[in-house]
Amino acid sequence: MNNKIEIIQITEAHIPGFHDCFDSVARERIYLGRLKAHPYEEMEEFTKRNIAQGNIQLVALLDEKVIGWCGIPPIDKEGFRHVGVLGIGIHKDHRGKGIGKLLMQKAIAQAKEKALERIELDVFTVNEAAIGLYKSFGFEIEGMKKKVRKIDGKYYDDLCMALLL
Repeated sequence: MNNKIEIIQITEAHIPGFHDCFDSVARERIYLGRLKAHPYEEMEEFTKRNIAQGNIQLVALLDEKVIGWCGIPPIDKEGFRHVGVLGIGIHKDHRGKGIGKLLMQKAIAQAKEKALERIELDVFTVNEAAIGLYKSFGFEIEGMKKKVRKIDGKYYDDLCMALLL
């Protein structure tokens, strides 16, 4: 075990680990818009499409195990293809170690190479660590959706953030 974090473009071999990591973060019921991962076949199709289209979809690996991800697929709609939508997650056992920063650095660099002009995201206001990370990369708050989600009787507000490249 070398404990070296690798940040690489996802391959088909990483799909099961990506699905498991996404599911683990989703089941925490606080960070993602889903409470569990999409069915495996849907995530497999989504990932294969991203690979085929050359979209940004990175994984963080520790000893070849997926412990995080970051993607910035462009919006596939006329007039919006200059915009990418960022999604990121880190397995709870590996947060606070700079993995999100490593993923974001590489993903944003790739977004610039692909001539994206805008990266946008939504983040629940309770996710202060992520908001701090996004701000450190220059993302700005563009608005807030109040009471956008209600889970277990608790409301969540959602910040809309963007980075202009």
